Amino acid sequence: MTLISFVVPAYRVQGYLRECLDSILAQPVVDIEVIGVDDCSPDASGDILDEYAARDDRVRPLRLDRNVGLGPARNAGLDRAVGEYVWFIDGDDWLVPECLIEVAERLRTTRPDVLLVDHVRAHWNDTVTRSAMAEVFPQPPGPVTFRLRERPETLNLLHTAWNRLVRRQFLAETGLRFAPGWYEDVSFSYPMLLAADRIGVLDTVCVNYRQRRAGAITKTRGERHFELFEQWHRVFRYADRLGAQELRAALFERMMWHYLTVLGNPDRLPAHLRPTFFARMSIEYARYRPPGGYRVPPGVEGLKHRLVAAGRWRAYSALRATSRRGETARRAVRQVRRRAVPPVRATVRAARDVALHGYHRAELHRPLDENLAVYAAYWYRGYACNPAAIYEAARRLAPQIRGVWIVRRDRVHTLPAGVEYVVAGSPAYHRVLARAKWLINNVNFPDSVRKRPGSVHVQTHHGTPVKVMGLDQQRYPLGAVGMDFAGLLRRVDRWDYSISANSFSTQMWERAYPAAYTTVEVGYPRNDRLVTATPEEVLRLRAQFGAGLGEQVMLYAPTHREHLPGYRPPFDPERVLDALGPSGLLLIRSHYFHDRNRRGWPPAGRDRIIDVSSHPQVEDLYLAADLLVTDYSSAMFDYAVLDRPIVIYAPDWDAYRLTRGVYFDLLAEPPGPVTQTFSELLEVLRDRRFDTVAADRTRARFRERFCALEDGQAAERAVRQIFLADISG
Repeated sequence: MTLISFVVPAYRVQGYLRECLDSILAQPVVDIEVIGVDDCSPDASGDILDEYAARDDRVRPLRLDRNVGLGPARNAGLDRAVGEYVWFIDGDDWLVPECLIEVAERLRTTRPDVLLVDHVRAHWNDTVTRSAMAEVFPQPPGPVTFRLRERPETLNLLHTAWNRLVRRQFLAETGLRFAPGWYEDVSFSYPMLLAADRIGVLDTVCVNYRQRRAGAITKTRGERHFELFEQWHRVFRYADRLGAQELRAALFERMMWHYLTVLGNPDRLPAHLRPTFFARMSIEYARYRPPGGYRVPPGVEGLKHRLVAAGRWRAYSALRATSRRGETARRAVRQVRRRAVPPVRATVRAARDVALHGYHRAELHRPLDENLAVYAAYWYRGYACNPAAIYEAARRLAPQIRGVWIVRRDRVHTLPAGVEYVVAGSPAYHRVLARAKWLINNVNFPDSVRKRPGSVHVQTHHGTPVKVMGLDQQRYPLGAVGMDFAGLLRRVDRWDYSISANSFSTQMWERAYPAAYTTVEVGYPRNDRLVTATPEEVLRLRAQFGAGLGEQVMLYAPTHREHLPGYRPPFDPERVLDALGPSGLLLIRSHYFHDRNRRGWPPAGRDRIIDVSSHPQVEDLYLAADLLVTDYSSAMFDYAVLDRPIVIYAPDWDAYRLTRGVYFDLLAEPPGPVTQTFSELLEVLRDRRFDTVAADRTRARFRERFCALEDGQAAERAVRQIFLADISG
């Protein structure tokens, strides 16, 4: 018999759902099932559930034909559960590795109606805070069960559905179901404890409760938080049906704690709704106050209770404001104490920087130029990537918008003829950054760039991610040395649009860069050229590198290892060329991070080994090549658009995955043959294992997942959704 049925509702959790499912399926307990409920989610959550079901028969996806909300979605999953116990796990949370060993053991030995487990709050800044478990139970109850009247302090544990496992037959006998609306856990979890004859507590952290920076209901302001009142009405009605009068005071205390928590949270209730919410609290206080009284908390909290009882909103508001001002003053004192800025020697350069900063600030007070768009790529390295493709499409579709590129002084010579530009750091640079309505970049603009009201910032990114990015790098400190995550989030908060190449990228960007931007999932504009290039253009590019029709051109493009400065994979160009045969031509391109420090790489050698690291357009290299060999570079996703062979050469996969972190198992879902040693790579090249029916099928699966939008129209779609929609709207 299945021991545990996991019910995982999914609505707008595409960035987190994979981690949730992986954490369940990787547990060393096999008698489980996962019922994934797609609550008519507008994102890729349903597709992710189908994907997991296709490769693991323990996953049973359920797609609802309309959005019903979290509570009814859980009910739908419960109706299909067959396990002895049900565990409702939210799609953006995840389990602690191997926690199920202890959970299963406790279930089998004590057979509780409800088993409460511990959790931590996992914040977006990679910090964690403990639950109240240790405060509620200073001495863990151990492997015993009890009724709520014996341990009424159990009510003070968080009332969520995901920190408890429930015997399915117990739910059927009591008829407990989730109510619709927000705060649905309240009217399910508390009645569950009231009705249970056997409650168990496992003081082992099992759940990581994700505290999202953006997108969580608890951070959504509005009137729907008033639905909390009806959920608590349901709790007291259930208590009355059970005749649980001895628990009424404990329930009342918990209700008041909950109301005050919501009232005091500015992320939930805007200022204009707080007086009304307070008035409703006063009514609820009079309605449910136990006849025999209750334990009023001491100090400020007790004063709040008395003000609610008296209906004195103004006094309560003044108390809250006083407390807030005191905390602000204490925070300011701490900041002053931390500051120890040494005096900076006055220099000519510093004076110039001050002058330019002042000029920039002055330009910020001038009106936005509604027809000015600023473009940049790779930290001002030149004209390239998605910004270049969008620039060209905008010139054609929105000619009224003037496009200006920002470029380093030493890269000016790489700009195509006729492209208007400013040099980074110059007065003109500060002027266009301050006044442009449109700012388009494939990385972030510097911290000094202000987000002006009315301006539109477009983040195009520069590759589908294999390695973890953004906030996810906090879990891999070796690959994130020196990163300022707070500064990163300030930059991300400037984004209005995020260009995405595919659904997978959308999911990962949402998780790595949580903010309020709009995703534009259109494919990568830079790849349009790969689709639209003519045979004549390909022949011309091949001729530039001395390759004729019958020659085999291989492009080797390894990625950068942030955690291993100076590392290069074992690679002997001479032996690779020998493996390719007499018709072989080898192009080697180092990562752009190495553009000023290649130190003799690639090595000078035979005529048919060419260093193309300085070639300005990587798309030229893709079009000229017959075969790509790479490791963890996003080049594989772009090159796959051409539907040409790809070989993965990943000699340090295990170390890279553990230290730098990856978003998917490249060895399990590659675009072609995988090699992990240089000798294996030579064998694949020599035997042409990249040019087989099996390799074609592998590449087709990869293209279906990552290249479905690459039809040559991505730049046009981006311009229409961003520039033209704004202009016409």
